[in-house]
This record gives sequence, structure tokens and C-alpha cells, in this order.
Amino acid sequence: MIALSRFLRLLPCAALLAAGGCATVTRGTTNQIQIESEPSGASVETSLNHQCTTPCTITVSRKEEFSVVFKLAGHHDQTVFVRTQIAGTGAAGFVGNAVVGGVVGMGVDAVSGSTLEHAPNPVRAVLQKIEAPRAEPRPARKRAPKQAGLVEAGRTAEEG
Repeated sequence: MIALSRFLRLLPCAALLAAGGCATVTRGTTNQIQIESEPSGASVETSLNHQCTTPCTITVSRKEEFSVVFKLAGHHDQTVFVRTQIAGTGAAGFVGNAVVGGVVGMGVDAVSGSTLEHAPNPVRAVLQKIEAPRAEPRPARKRAPKQAGLVEAGRTAEEG
């Protein structure tokens, strides 16, 4: 009977150690980031060295903050910064560790970044066209008034 009682007390602890952190188990340590542009077809490069053509999806560590540079011929380049923030569901998983008594799980969640999410997600850019330089209008040339007695196309002004 004592052995069964001891086993039942250790079972939750063993489960917590095996599962790690609640948020780590339920959310994972990576995040899918959707990248979109208007117009689509822009080449994208992140500060984490991901490259793709919009629309696309990349996978990044939940802990990583990064920038996304959009490039499309005939349009201005645009950079969007992606930061991390505590997710509502990640915070719930973290608190779940405290309720169950999983100090180890709280540590795992904090170190793994599983309580975080990226913002913005999806990452969107509206690329602005490069305007062609406007040509300056030429000043109108002034024509000299016709003078009497000048030959024009083989005739004199008097023959007119």
C-alpha cells in the first residue's frame, strides 16, 4: 500500500519532467511566418538568411526577432521588422506549469521561447511604384515676325 501511495505521488512529477513545459508541448519552439506583398512576386530576404518569393511561408524559432526586406523591380524596397511578444496561449501554458507545480516546465518554456509569438504575422508590404521623372516642359520658341520684302518659299512678301 505504501508503494502504491508513493507511486501515485511521483506520477505527476514524472509526467511533468517527461513533458517538459506545457507551452513547449502545446505550441512548439518554432513559428510559421506568412509573408505577402502587393503586388505579389516580390523577392524577400530576412535578416535570418531566409529567401523566398511572395507569397511564401518561412519557419523560424519563436525566440528570434528579425527583419524582412521586400524587393520588386520598378518599386521601392521596403523593410518590415518582426518582433516577439508573449502570446495569450503561451502565457496560459506557462501559468499551467505553475498550477501543476512544474518549476522545471516553467524553465523549459522560458528558455525555449514557446510562450512567444511573432508580430506582425502575416508580414505584409504594399510596395510603391517608382515614379518616372517628369520631363520639364520646353519653353515655347518665339517666332520672329515676318518682315516685308523677305523671300519665303520662293516668293516675296509683296507677291503673297
